[in-house]
Amino acid sequence: MGKDKLKRFAEVNTFSNVIQLDAGKPFKGKWNTGFFKNNNPVVLELACGKGEYTVNLARLFPDKNFIGIDYKGNRIWRGAKTALEDGVNNAGFLRIQIEAIADYFAPGEVDEIWITFPDPQPQISREKKRLTSPRFLDKYKLILKPGGFINLKTDNDSLHAYTADKIGETGMNLHIKTEDLYHSEYANEALSIKTYYEKKYLKENKNINYLKFSFD
Repeated sequence: MGKDKLKRFAEVNTFSNVIQLDAGKPFKGKWNTGFFKNNNPVVLELACGKGEYTVNLARLFPDKNFIGIDYKGNRIWRGAKTALEDGVNNAGFLRIQIEAIADYFAPGEVDEIWITFPDPQPQISREKKRLTSPRFLDKYKLILKPGGFINLKTDNDSLHAYTADKIGETGMNLHIKTEDLYHSEYANEALSIKTYYEKKYLKENKNINYLKFSFD
């Protein structure tokens, strides 16, 4: 492991806005009052990477609490450091495997979920690793409040189509579907946040897909 990664791992352990996987589950059922010290809604970004979307959503919506979730601490370091330096107090980070998400949040504790440019896991043998596979959707259903939304933003047409199929097969409600977000009526301020990788995709003239759906 490189020196920079080791330095980031060490530094992220000192950040007050990061909960490490070995910290137990001190905030399950009380993320808003216990971690953020308010009663505002809790919103998750899954596989948040460097946390760009998490931090920018938190800037846009100061009346909501945002938690970026990823397993790689050296990635989380960037978003957590930015939030601390810029005083974005409604952005936090949780370093866990997303498979364990239902162990860290109580039923109905989460108001909304964002999944932005996840690994599409294109191989058929890795379908269960897709963050919109039935395996993961079942976990989200446990923690989302009734009527809570899930947002998927991706450059991968196959993942977009796969997710749309699963929404139909499982009887979920599809609220928005577009294969070309920035040439649609849906590109609002939140959806127009662009991460490093999205900017790269757009330069390559890739279309950006978007789905918004819910369990009820």
